[in-house]
Amino acid sequence: MRLLVVDDEPELTEILRRGLLAEGWTVDVAHDGPAALDLARFEEYAAIVLDLMLPGLNGYQVCATLRRERIRTPILVLTAKDGDFDQIEALDTGADDYLAKPFSYPVLVARLRALLRRGPVMAEAQTAVGDLSLNRTTHRCHRAGVPIALTPREFAVLDLLARKPGIPVSKTEILRQVWPDDAEDPNLVEARISVLRRKIDTPFGRTTLRTVRGLGYRLVDDRGGHD
Repeated sequence: MRLLVVDDEPELTEILRRGLLAEGWTVDVAHDGPAALDLARFEEYAAIVLDLMLPGLNGYQVCATLRRERIRTPILVLTAKDGDFDQIEALDTGADDYLAKPFSYPVLVARLRALLRRGPVMAEAQTAVGDLSLNRTTHRCHRAGVPIALTPREFAVLDLLARKPGIPVSKTEILRQVWPDDAEDPNLVEARISVLRRKIDTPFGRTTLRTVRGLGYRLVDDRGGHD
């Protein structure tokens, strides 16, 4: 899942970006209102974390514009403005939740998960390739009903492949989406693919996760007649 974090404090956005990446999400960052609007209009986000005090356009204006343009991405306002009227205005202009700074990071993550459970992406939260299923909201994976424990990075790699069943995804694309800070090290992908095979295929006698020589990797339904 891809999130958009909008805040004019670079140090805070970097802390949030790294933390949310570790949770298994892909994260884009904007530092002003116009940039946030551009990204939200043309990228598909699971949720937006939005500050109110932004240069160019403030958070209220960003919220109102997105809702006026019928963009229904869930918005969590994260701001130092913690007065009752600030919260009322943010919610009235289109925000879905409100969290004041200073904030608890675990609470932020819990609220994001709650937004995703009830937001417009809920219908797309569950993905299945054959009898292998993933839930992006809960970050849970099952094969034929058997739970499979995955780390956030493993889940992110598998989720990326599951979004394009049967279609090769390159190492470069996996790096860009899952390890944006280490986009020059393909060994990260190879190691994670190896671990994933040991978790989702080997115990079940399956060959779901395939290497496509010269192209990358693909996830297939390997049950009889489905490959």
